[in-house]
Amino acid sequence: MSRKDRLKNIFEEAVEELAAANSEDERRDPAGPVRTMALTLGRMEEETNALKQAIRAGEQVVDLDPATIDASFIRDRMGDDTIEADDELVRSIAEGEQEVPILVRLHPTMQGRYQVAYGHRRLQAAALLGRSVKAIVRPLDDRELVVAQGIENSARQNLSYIERALFAHGLEERGFERPVLMQALSTDKTELSKMLSVTRQVPHRLIHAIGSAPSIGRRRWLALAELAPSRPNSSLESMVTAPSFRAASSDMRFELVFAYLTDKASRTNDTKRWTADGSGRIAADIRAGSRAYTLAFKAEEAASFGAFVTERLDALYTEFRQKQSGD
Repeated sequence: MSRKDRLKNIFEEAVEELAAANSEDERRDPAGPVRTMALTLGRMEEETNALKQAIRAGEQVVDLDPATIDASFIRDRMGDDTIEADDELVRSIAEGEQEVPILVRLHPTMQGRYQVAYGHRRLQAAALLGRSVKAIVRPLDDRELVVAQGIENSARQNLSYIERALFAHGLEERGFERPVLMQALSTDKTELSKMLSVTRQVPHRLIHAIGSAPSIGRRRWLALAELAPSRPNSSLESMVTAPSFRAASSDMRFELVFAYLTDKASRTNDTKRWTADGSGRIAADIRAGSRAYTLAFKAEEAASFGAFVTERLDALYTEFRQKQSGD
């Protein structure tokens, strides 16, 4: 079988696995851009018939011990993605059977072990139930594995925007080209560029302090990227390491960071610096607001010059009024 045909078969298998997952796994509302949804749903619709024909033709499904199967070499989730005994997927498999096999490859460096391409939650459910997992074993290279992994995540809509962006960043860091990233994330060139811009502009320490932020979408992350410093300053660092910040939900942590950076940007943009004759003996920070105007003298002569101005406030205000009235 040619490389092209093998990759096509991965897509076909992935779509059926994902379609079946809709009836076994709990869904949540989509959070990504509409065109990303269209790409994913279009792929699912186009490939479903081809997959059914492949299943009817028969492909060997084997029972594997979950303990012999490792996760993918690239992480796609930020937090703990373990499932519990009362999870809908676990109950479904426990009460019936695993209807759709997972896709694995032989581990590239460890004999007798496997790596999962898609079906991560089914693998966890089987391990939790103490039973073998039904799997299809295929000779996948790294590219084929990450594309299959990405298709699973894109179609299920169970990764947040920033998790998808970090997944794209991780693939790029490993040398995968943009077309592979677009396939793996079921997205187009424009959306991929936006994802990668977020991971380049927002320090990764700050991203991980915030977490997956499941309700925060593309526009908010792009806005945060415009505000983010190249690295967190001491006051921001103090905020994100505080126990109260860590105790907040991931969405709330995003809002706290966004509010901090928005306020800081506002204060920075409204403040101007005035300096006198270059001697360094006097300077002032000037901040103009809608209902306040602050003039802060600094440097060696700040106190004496401030007193000098204060003594002349009445005369200055009189002159101001005269100019306002046109006298």
